[in-house]
Amino acid sequence: MTTTSTAKPFTLYTGSTPNGFQVSIFLEELRAIDPSIDYDVFKIVISTMVQKEPWFIKLNPNGRFPVIVDHSRNDFVVFETAAILLYLAQHYDKNHIFWFNSQSEPDDYSEMLQWIFFGHGGIGPMQGQSHHFQNYAPEVIPYAQKRYLDETKRLYNVLEIRLQDRDWLAGPGRGKYSLADIKSFPWVRRHPFAGIETLDEFPRVKAWVERNYARAGVEAGLKVPPA
Repeated sequence: MTTTSTAKPFTLYTGSTPNGFQVSIFLEELRAIDPSIDYDVFKIVISTMVQKEPWFIKLNPNGRFPVIVDHSRNDFVVFETAAILLYLAQHYDKNHIFWFNSQSEPDDYSEMLQWIFFGHGGIGPMQGQSHHFQNYAPEVIPYAQKRYLDETKRLYNVLEIRLQDRDWLAGPGRGKYSLADIKSFPWVRRHPFAGIETLDEFPRVKAWVERNYARAGVEAGLKVPPA
């Protein structure tokens, strides 16, 4: 298998996972403000292990998705979700609709980065472990199940604290929908899979999830890749 040529500006290699949805959501949000931003999708099914094949390792030595190839910039390849989001913002959101200007809004920009990294280094890895031990581990390990469930709940409580008197994670006042929200929402929406049946104990997080769902870009992004 090799990468495919395309007339569209991007190729997105992705699957139906929280990390994959982060990039497809942002691409759809960008396309809503600039229809020239379009992309082909190469669907990856984890069980086929295609992401470990040599052609894919050339794109991402870590053998994980999502990955984007930017054909309008000499087929430049970007992997790791946070890096992809920031790359797309830097090159394709010049008006800072979904992020903040590091020069004129340095504090808001730093806040956004803090919450991006909170999602990238906290919610994603910890909830991912909860997903594994709740659903995929070949043996039941109660200690591991409890450890990662409790840590996921703790991180949700951090979001709950942050969302007091706020609608979004970063920005002045009640905040602005940004990459910070796009980074964590696809994980939090999968809370039942992590062992958290409802978000009733986190009412602000629950309302934040509903606000994300109400966005057309989110609705469209969650359909990528097609079934």
